[in-house]
Amino acid sequence: MSDLTTRLKALSSANEFLDFFGIAYDESVVNVNRLHILKRFYQYLHKAEGLAGLDEVAMFTRYREMLAQAYSDFTTSNAVTEKVFKVFQDATGQQHVSVNKLRESLAERRAA
Repeated sequence: MSDLTTRLKALSSANEFLDFFGIAYDESVVNVNRLHILKRFYQYLHKAEGLAGLDEVAMFTRYREMLAQAYSDFTTSNAVTEKVFKVFQDATGQQHVSVNKLRESLAERRAA
C-alpha cells in the first residue's frame, strides 16, 4: 500500500480531502454537498484508467484533479441535477419495471 493511500484512508470528511489536496473551496457548497462530492470523487476514481502504474506524485496529481472536478460539479450544479445517489436518480418519477415483473404480478393477482 502506498503512502498516499495510507494517508487518504485517514481522511473522513469532504473538508479533510479538499484540505489535503490543497483545493480552495466555499464552505457553504461543501456543507450542502459533502457526501455528493465524495461520492462523485469515488465515481471518478472508479472510472479512471491508468492509475495503477503511477508514482506517488502523479497519483496525487490525478486524484487532486478528480476531486477538484467533483467539487466543481456541485459549484455549478446541484444534487438533484447531478443525481449521484439513487434517491435523486429516482426523483424524476420514472420507474423501470421489467416485463417479467409485470407477468409475475399479474400471475399473483390471478392466483389471489
